[in-house]
Amino acid sequence: LKRGIREILVETDNIKKTYKIPYGKHILVHEGDYIFAGDRLCEGSVSPRDILNISGPTKVQNYLLNSIQEVYRLQGVKISDKHIEVIVRQMMQKVEVIDPGNTEYLKGDRVNKSDFNLANRKSKNNVVVTNPGDSDYLEYDVVLAENIKELNKEIKDSGKKIVKTRKAKPATSKPLLLGITRASLNTDSFISAASFQETTRVLTDAAVEAKTDNRLGLKENVIIGRLIPAGTGRKDYKDINVTSKNEINTVSDSVQEE
Repeated sequence: LKRGIREILVETDNIKKTYKIPYGKHILVHEGDYIFAGDRLCEGSVSPRDILNISGPTKVQNYLLNSIQEVYRLQGVKISDKHIEVIVRQMMQKVEVIDPGNTEYLKGDRVNKSDFNLANRKSKNNVVVTNPGDSDYLEYDVVLAENIKELNKEIKDSGKKIVKTRKAKPATSKPLLLGITRASLNTDSFISAASFQETTRVLTDAAVEAKTDNRLGLKENVIIGRLIPAGTGRKDYKDINVTSKNEINTVSDSVQEE
């Protein structure tokens, strides 16, 4: 107890750290208890970002799901987890690039998980030029491994110096937890983002950057009055004609007779 504020000392591997307990909060641990990283020491809410940094994405997703469900349960309302999971998934769709490796990203870039994973998959097929030899490549150029293999074969046959390379380094990232507003504004579709908030800023940025909206989502298609890319609105089903089995059998019989 120090100046009315209680302190808890946690020790692990000869490292001691002191945590201050807010006034009026009940302590949940006792002297000699073994605790895991991310466990609560006292009552009260926990910052979701702290849970994300310490325990990982799965823990923070469960925490947000249970916290929101608790509000509904107290009001006697039953709601399926899947509705909340969709929102939480959108809040965690971005990652922050820590080390860009040999990808096209820069340190600190915030990108979609799917785009980040795609860039890393592509980097597995790439190599980095360490010594260009007698080729037209420059040092540190990122090239497809197949192209280098074919080029080296041609150079070797002509008696020149081949290109020396190393494997491309994939990018590393950390997960991000964005608020609902920020997650909506960070979508790839500027039409969808403009319909939510900060319309002037979103449209101005899109014009300055000469962005193109490919209308891959549902919201932007609804806004401009187009069919949504789901169900019968998918392009895959555009040229399909639905007929009865009797008509199909009649056509097949007539074809066989001919």
